[in-house]
Amino acid sequence: MPKQVWFLILGTFINTVGNSFLWPLNSIYIHDHLGKSLTVAGVVLMLNSLAGVFGNLVGGFLFDKLGGYKAILIGVVLNLCSITLLTLWHDWPQYVIFLAMLGFSGGIVYPAIYAIAGSAWPEGGRKAFNSIFLANNVGVAIGPALAGIIADFKFDYVFSANLFFYAVFFVLVLTTYKRFDQRDVTTKSLGKDEQGRQKGPILAIGILSISLVVCWLSYSQWSATISSYTQGLGMSLSEYSLLWTLNGFLIVAVQPIIRPLIKRWENKIKHQLVLGLVLMSLSFIVVYFAGDFKMFAAAMIILTFGEVFFTPVIPLIANRLAPPGQQGFYQGLVNSATTIGRMIGPVFGGFMVDVYGMQVLMIILSILLVFAIIPCLLYDRSLKNLES
Repeated sequence: MPKQVWFLILGTFINTVGNSFLWPLNSIYIHDHLGKSLTVAGVVLMLNSLAGVFGNLVGGFLFDKLGGYKAILIGVVLNLCSITLLTLWHDWPQYVIFLAMLGFSGGIVYPAIYAIAGSAWPEGGRKAFNSIFLANNVGVAIGPALAGIIADFKFDYVFSANLFFYAVFFVLVLTTYKRFDQRDVTTKSLGKDEQGRQKGPILAIGILSISLVVCWLSYSQWSATISSYTQGLGMSLSEYSLLWTLNGFLIVAVQPIIRPLIKRWENKIKHQLVLGLVLMSLSFIVVYFAGDFKMFAAAMIILTFGEVFFTPVIPLIANRLAPPGQQGFYQGLVNSATTIGRMIGPVFGGFMVDVYGMQVLMIILSILLVFAIIPCLLYDRSLKNLES
């Protein structure tokens, strides 16, 4: 593994630990501390994700034009400004404004990280993106566990902890990322024939994005409606945060278990996508019957197995489809689709729970995830000579 990928792994871990102090607790803070309904909480999270969509596209554009170092540095500086403001003022309505700013700045970082990983280790294939995925989820394992403990003591300290980790990430970027900038990866002008050949990959990404939106619309319920639902059942913040710790721990622990199957399916990307979505669908059936921590933990385990098959394949597909000099743009597109799902999810879920109840929402999500298999099977129909 190239040295720069190791630095990307470390940076992703630090950034995610800081970020995961806040995002699992957003709905709880808005609902329980600011006194707003789940629907209002969903709207606030929607604005955060909408800003993230624009951030993803800007991050991809900046990577292609300025290189990975400058793109990430711009995102991290904006992150620091946003979380500093949120740490100082987190009442209503300032919380809405600063959380949206944080969504935009955070959205800039990830397309650049994935684009650098793909450019730095093209022969690594799935391994490069899986490494970033693992680093992200180890951060998710640690961050929420600490956040739950801190929030039980005093919620305001959660914002300060988030600020601290963003500051550490900023120092890491400033001192190490410049030495392996990706300015050699730049967008070049294309002739008419080349532009025509790009219509297939763009269409493929568009079709695949349908599945991404549905997947993350469903997944986002764990940090939106399900988080508040667990509180209503009498689970503590520490227990809820422990579910995310379980998620992050399992993502690392199951790698030796799934490696033989992944190796067997190395050139069968669709198999991995379909299995991931089926497992995610089953996890929401378990939530339908869940009434205590053990059942929610079982649902999280199933969800995690689905995640490890589905998620790392997406940036790999984007990297393979991207024409030379547009890796950042294509990573921005798939990250935007993911963020759109997270944007719609809290509003959709909050409305469904307020009107119909949690059980109805779980059934609908399970059905949607099964239908999301169809775009995964059809996305490459417009392409020629693509090994799926």
